[in-house]
Amino acid sequence: MTDTPTVLVVDFGAQYAQLIARRVREAKVFSEIVANDLTAAEYAAKNPAAIIFSGGPASVNVNGAPVIDPGIYDLGVPILGICYGAQLIAKQLGGTVSRFEAGEYGRTAMHVHPGGRLLAGQPAEQNVWMSHFDCISEVPDGFTVTASTINAPVAAFESDHICGVQYHPEVSHTPFGQQVLERWLDVSGIARTWTMANVIDDQIAAVRAQVGSGRAICGLSGGVDSAVAAALVHEAIGAQLTCVFVDTGLMRKNEGEQVVETFQKTQGIELIHVRAGDEFFAKLAGVTEPEAKRKAIGELFIRLFERAAGGIEDARFLVQGTLYPDVIESGSKHASTIKSHHNVGGLPEDMDFELVEPLRDLFKDEVRAVGSALGLPDEIVWRQPFPGPGLGVRIIGEVTPDKVAILQDADLIVREELHRAGLDRQIWQSFAVLPDIRAVGVMGDERTYGYPCIIRAVTSEDAMTADWARIPYEVLETMSSRIINEVPGINRVAYDITSKPPGTIEWE
Repeated sequence: MTDTPTVLVVDFGAQYAQLIARRVREAKVFSEIVANDLTAAEYAAKNPAAIIFSGGPASVNVNGAPVIDPGIYDLGVPILGICYGAQLIAKQLGGTVSRFEAGEYGRTAMHVHPGGRLLAGQPAEQNVWMSHFDCISEVPDGFTVTASTINAPVAAFESDHICGVQYHPEVSHTPFGQQVLERWLDVSGIARTWTMANVIDDQIAAVRAQVGSGRAICGLSGGVDSAVAAALVHEAIGAQLTCVFVDTGLMRKNEGEQVVETFQKTQGIELIHVRAGDEFFAKLAGVTEPEAKRKAIGELFIRLFERAAGGIEDARFLVQGTLYPDVIESGSKHASTIKSHHNVGGLPEDMDFELVEPLRDLFKDEVRAVGSALGLPDEIVWRQPFPGPGLGVRIIGEVTPDKVAILQDADLIVREELHRAGLDRQIWQSFAVLPDIRAVGVMGDERTYGYPCIIRAVTSEDAMTADWARIPYEVLETMSSRIINEVPGINRVAYDITSKPPGTIEWE
């Protein structure tokens, strides 16, 4: 995407850096997150159309607080500072950042002054989302104050090509926030033309240039990322791609068949289907410790993948569904290394393949949009994130075929009822868990001793944090009734109302 106008988002440790980047992309401009410790020359080498300084948890007046190479202000590109980023601009260019009488956190009333470009056309009185204690008390020479609040005399300021806002326009709690970002892009002269069609065209060309006349393989998991990566690479090189689907027997109900139907029959992709459920159950016999289960599943998956891939002797390229958050989380100054990335724990480093990663610049919602544009069915595109070890980590204790069958039936009911209630796309993940305990119950005139089922549903944007979903009681009631009536072996249903943190999304 080197020919696409790019906005660099400089990360100062803000929890919202990724959100800023996503909001810019929603405005149809490509964005990239970069570290704050690059030199001005390194920023310039990326040829940015504009730069955004994110917020951050530190005070600009504390020794050791993150800064930026002052030479960045001489590059002549438009700059927008948000919260800490705005304070850093003010301080580095000769303004003053002070500790005021009180900080501002959450919804705050702001007054917009007339005459500014960035906030032109917005209501003079509006609410914004604040999170700061320090405030800008004096702006640098050449800057104009364009908004203020009771405890922030400078809530927004601007010069000819540099703007700053003390509040957070990227969060949904700021009603006119997206409008601010789009207005800034417009006054900065950046054409808002980046679309998923551009992404597909660019990546098809890039894959063709990388692979040439060679052969590539892709390990299909049934998840969104590997599915879209496979479809995109197939669009680029057609029959030069072979997909390997290792069916562990630990997928959700009917999903293995759906993967084969979608890719082999509908998409026309060459697919090696490794039916390995019996091997996985044998490997898991007697294993109860969570990490031991993950390791057993991961190791067997790798061996089976290697065995299948070994039959494609001339394959030199390995397609992976690496996403942009994977690149960011690598922690590298230049984002050049990828964290260990595979759905079940990482393919071995000694595998002699060159990686093809057509989604590495995209967030999850963008990957879904690409998948839809490529014609993948909604059942694949909107599939929820699913752990690599599959139901193996949603069954507490030993994993057996009988337990998997019980959990598959219960899990299907959870997903069906959320879909029927129109809630499935509002929820990041929803599933059933089968704990390693039995509960006493009464069904008909008989006493029962069956498994409880725990329903887990969370909302999230990136899985870094998550909140338990407020599913209506009547929907939960229907789920519970159906599970107990339709799934033999379950006689009790509970709902998990733990957020992340302190809990994790998965139980193991």
